[in-house]
Amino acid sequence: MLAGNPFFNPYNNSYTSLQTVTVGSGGASSITFSSIPSTYTHLQLRYFSRGTYATSSPTAVAYRFNSDTGSNYAIHYLYGDGSATTAGAFTSVTVGYAGNMSDAFNSSNVFGAGVMDILDYANTNKYKTTRSIDGYDANGSGQALMHSGLWQSTSAITSITLIAGAGNFDQYSSFALYGVN
Repeated sequence: MLAGNPFFNPYNNSYTSLQTVTVGSGGASSITFSSIPSTYTHLQLRYFSRGTYATSSPTAVAYRFNSDTGSNYAIHYLYGDGSATTAGAFTSVTVGYAGNMSDAFNSSNVFGAGVMDILDYANTNKYKTTRSIDGYDANGSGQALMHSGLWQSTSAITSITLIAGAGNFDQYSSFALYGVN
């Protein structure tokens, strides 16, 4: 039933802004949200970003929870670019994926956007799962993606580090973290 689910009800007040980071001049290789309180049911990350990498597009928006650099992440993805679709998976990798973003290979005004839900982030009885939808348009090229992720840890998530897959996050990229009741 959709009526009681905060992810599908656009008229509720279940989202609390926790932190917002906007990248300044010079870019940033990573963004960290720390001291995340355990008082919410879920977390939601929203981003509008662009990378500085210029060789090819797109660039990943990767994440690590609680600074975990071990091979404790798994990813599933579905990708489409208007002419082809691809699906795949990675297991035992050192980062998860929140999505992809446009980069310097595209025009300077092309940014990607995405939303990632982090489910039951404070529950210490289960592994953590994520789901995201993201994409960008570059005047007829671009892509749309869906990702799901698994962090194989029962630890409560207290910090999230976002990492540009190549290069840096470009100036004006913005990341916002919300608590979901």
